[in-house]
Amino acid sequence: MSAWTNYAENKIIDAVFRGQALGAPATWYIGLVKTDPGEAGGGTEVSGGSYARVSVAASLANWAGTQSAGSTVASSGAGGTTSNNVLIQYPAPTADWGQATHLALFDALTGGNAWVYSPLTTPKTINNGDSAPSFAISALTFQVDN
Repeated sequence: MSAWTNYAENKIIDAVFRGQALGAPATWYIGLVKTDPGEAGGGTEVSGGSYARVSVAASLANWAGTQSAGSTVASSGAGGTTSNNVLIQYPAPTADWGQATHLALFDALTGGNAWVYSPLTTPKTINNGDSAPSFAISALTFQVDN
């Protein structure tokens, strides 16, 4: 189950109740993380050997509406859940990345702030020479009303 970081919760509170701009990113950068980021948004991201976060633009085409996986119109569902409408594929590793246990959505290609994180259903050890890690369409789900 996905969770929001403290950073994201503060941005949402300030936007909804305090009249501040949300400043949601136009592009999400999906990182693989070796340790639980927790609400502080920390954790240890995999690195080296051609690793890079995968960018996915925030759009109706790339992320499903809350009414159903694969939808590309504004949300009208009651479950508060979205999923990826596009394949998310990392570069093929050219060094050992270690074991990824979580993923996180960041607002920058490097550094930046984690907004949402989620444990992987099954942790994945990624080694030099492995196939490029990927998440199939609808494999990632993020929920607002936990």
